[in-house]
Amino acid sequence: MHINPYGRDPVGLAVDLVNRPVEGVEDLARRCADVGFVLERGIDPDDLARVRAFLERWTAVVDAADPHERAERLNPLLIEFASAPRLTDHTGDGWHLHYRPEDLPAHRQIAVLVSVGTALHLTGRGMDRLGRCAARGCDRVYADFSRNGRQRYCSPSCGNRDAVRRHRARHRG
Repeated sequence: MHINPYGRDPVGLAVDLVNRPVEGVEDLARRCADVGFVLERGIDPDDLARVRAFLERWTAVVDAADPHERAERLNPLLIEFASAPRLTDHTGDGWHLHYRPEDLPAHRQIAVLVSVGTALHLTGRGMDRLGRCAARGCDRVYADFSRNGRQRYCSPSCGNRDAVRRHRARHRG
């Protein structure tokens, strides 16, 4: 069975790249490899700049106030980066769908994986499954992969700190 390359990993990578900005070309290449992205071309400084610009646009999807606005912000990314789906067995590991032509520059390949992955994440799990951490003073991004769909913090430690803060505030008043 082939795992969908547009599944959880691209959304998780986008969250990671926003929360921990890329330090350079090698860092971006390593982080893509860590999630199993098979990039057809190497990453160069231009790709790095374009990935950063794409992530700013993707973060606007995260920050959308409601599902309609979220769709309005994501659809242009899909139009710009994705193409009609097609079958491919480029790695020899099995047939799967690509939403892009072959041999794209690295930044476009990353953008299409994240855009389509985000669309599948939101339509499959719920349009509210992206957001900013609810903890005071934290603006990190999260993607909710939980079963119950109630994630509101970027990490358990932010959730715990916020719970302690609320508990102490209740007992003070």
